[in-house]
Amino acid sequence: MPGVDLVVAVVVGYLVGAVPSGVLIGRLRGVDPRDSGSGRTGTTNAIRALGLRWAAAVAVMDVAKGIVAVIVGNALGADPWCGALAGVAAVVGHVRSLFIGFHGGRGVATGAGAMLVLAPLAVLVALPEFAIILWATRLVSLGSISASITVAIVTAALFLVGWVGVEAVVASVLIALVVLLAHADNIRRILAGTERRIGSD
Repeated sequence: MPGVDLVVAVVVGYLVGAVPSGVLIGRLRGVDPRDSGSGRTGTTNAIRALGLRWAAAVAVMDVAKGIVAVIVGNALGADPWCGALAGVAAVVGHVRSLFIGFHGGRGVATGAGAMLVLAPLAVLVALPEFAIILWATRLVSLGSISASITVAIVTAALFLVGWVGVEAVVASVLIALVVLLAHADNIRRILAGTERRIGSD
């Protein structure tokens, strides 16, 4: 049976992640990002719906959700799994937010925030990869998917050398899986050659 602190950490993590940053910031401009582009609430669609400056605010809030979820999870219980699973729950909450009918974003920024606490070096390794793929292809989705997988691989390597705990590895893998599932439609379009490129719409 999981401890009460672990259950509470996961629930709190989900609720933190479920805060719909894109929708809240969109209201400041009288725009709902769900009415534009992909209908998602994350940074990429916020660029289309709100413009770069406001989308940057969405990105900061989404990253902060992952950071806060892990920190609060760690504060709620001494078991390191509390923070790790709270971070995963935050990504799930971002992708499927109960506050907006279980819609949301793709989970990339919130996952990055969580992993910045759990395995910051893994995120630092993946960031240049994301930037290079985005520059070369203008496919945010491809960069996001690739970077999420890289974070999991690097986190596993860090575990093997004793720099992070196994809970960080599990969290990175679960976050990568959530991100992949959230990008299922993007993956189909990438394979079909019809995926939207940043700057083309």
